[in-house]
Amino acid sequence: MEKIKIKNYPMVNSTPIVLAGADVNGKPNYTTIGAFGVVCEGPIFYISLKDTHFSTIGVRENGYFSVNIPSADMIEKTDYCGLVSGKTIDKSHLFSSFYDEIGKAPMISECPMNFLCKVIQTVPICGFTVFFGEIVSTFISEDCLTGDVPDPLKINPTLGMGFRYFKLGQSVGVVFKEGKVIK
Repeated sequence: MEKIKIKNYPMVNSTPIVLAGADVNGKPNYTTIGAFGVVCEGPIFYISLKDTHFSTIGVRENGYFSVNIPSADMIEKTDYCGLVSGKTIDKSHLFSSFYDEIGKAPMISECPMNFLCKVIQTVPICGFTVFFGEIVSTFISEDCLTGDVPDPLKINPTLGMGFRYFKLGQSVGVVFKEGKVIK
């Protein structure tokens, strides 16, 4: 296959689009982020928020954030949360928010899966802050399980690659199983 050189394009991996939640000035606020991921085998996520984002204030003040996995059916509200700032638009009524017993960051009832994370480290970079958070609570809609395991096809997350949204199609294999054929 012939390769061609293109301009640098850092967003080549498909990433779940998530709604990060934080309490700001006593109200739930949510922002759409594509810079989210797993850090290691431990229960650690990272989110990257622009320093000027309204939610960044809440994460810094409370030391917690939520990661909410919206289904692809929620694309309008998901995209809207990235278009408008909580500084000028009150997004607290856009979703039904809930809290676990810690009560430090709001989570979205309408999202199939939610995580509450406690900030354990921050790294400033290029006008953003990367928040590393230890997962302290995980919630899932019961109908998104197959057996007792989260089913990505039932969760139906929105994936982002570049500046486009996508949804999952089908499973193509099991991690650490498919390659055994070559062994």
